[in-house]
Amino acid sequence: MATGNVPGLILAVSSSAFIGASFILKKKGLRRAAASGTRAGFGGYTYLLEPLWWAGMIIMFVGEVANFVAYVYAPAVLVTPLGALSIIISAVLAHFMLKERLPRLGVLGCVCCMVGSVVIVLHAPQEQSPTSVLQIWALATQPAFLIYSAATLSVVVALIFYFEQRYGQSNMLIYLGICSLIGSLTVVSIKAIGIAIKLTFEGTNQLKYLQTWFFLTVAAVCVITQLNYLNKALDTFNAAVVSPIYYVMFTTLTIVASAIMFKDWSGQNASSIASEICGFITILCGTIILHATREQEQANSSGSGSWYGSRESGKSADEENFIMVHNNDYYFD
Repeated sequence: MATGNVPGLILAVSSSAFIGASFILKKKGLRRAAASGTRAGFGGYTYLLEPLWWAGMIIMFVGEVANFVAYVYAPAVLVTPLGALSIIISAVLAHFMLKERLPRLGVLGCVCCMVGSVVIVLHAPQEQSPTSVLQIWALATQPAFLIYSAATLSVVVALIFYFEQRYGQSNMLIYLGICSLIGSLTVVSIKAIGIAIKLTFEGTNQLKYLQTWFFLTVAAVCVITQLNYLNKALDTFNAAVVSPIYYVMFTTLTIVASAIMFKDWSGQNASSIASEICGFITILCGTIILHATREQEQANSSGSGSWYGSRESGKSADEENFIMVHNNDYYFD
């Protein structure tokens, strides 16, 4: 394992731990609020008076900040797949703290995610350390990434202005394609901003460059667009199907965009790259197994709440719309 990636690894794992635990606190807060008033899923807002719910929100915010900073110290090929660990943490904590059953097939999914994560950690490339936002700008304006960006924006424009009106309500890949493609640009922009902030704190002011503000503008526009279409997908289709497909598309495109722009795999041998790909596929399999288990249990459930609840099971308006870039915030009701 590249020693330079250790800070990013610690931050990525911590982020998943915080976000996974935040779901448990928020759900306990929602349960307490439901016991004393109208459930959030039926228009109630008593959960806003619950300290546990607010504690969960604060912990989630801390987790998102940690995830943001992790991209500064480690390549996206390491940070992004580790987001799946929050699912494992949530499932395990729900099993012990909320007394919600974790099926054996779910345990297998958790093990697959853990094994894949370990493989990626052991073979992840060394993070490159730009010394100026101008160097990042040079990476962003290289022909390969410009072609990727142009192709991405072209596909997004076609999806929004042509395919969405015709097939948006019947094919989830329209919405998920938009937010996944835009999401890949979001991550590389956020990584550039994070590096600029880090260098500024170290004494080399990067705020004087227009490129820094350009990356910030791109990130803001991409985040708004991404969240808008992700919420459309969750509102239109079954979350049990949307979640794994979005995770696969978002993570894959993010790794591709980062590999092109930051040349994450530059200098690595074929064996290490193959190992990373295998680790990533293992995590994807684990994620799909977890969601397949969730869908099966949901079909057999009598309607009681569980860690794998979806929009159709009374998901609160708050949880439905508070979707973060980290892409793991929609596994609970």
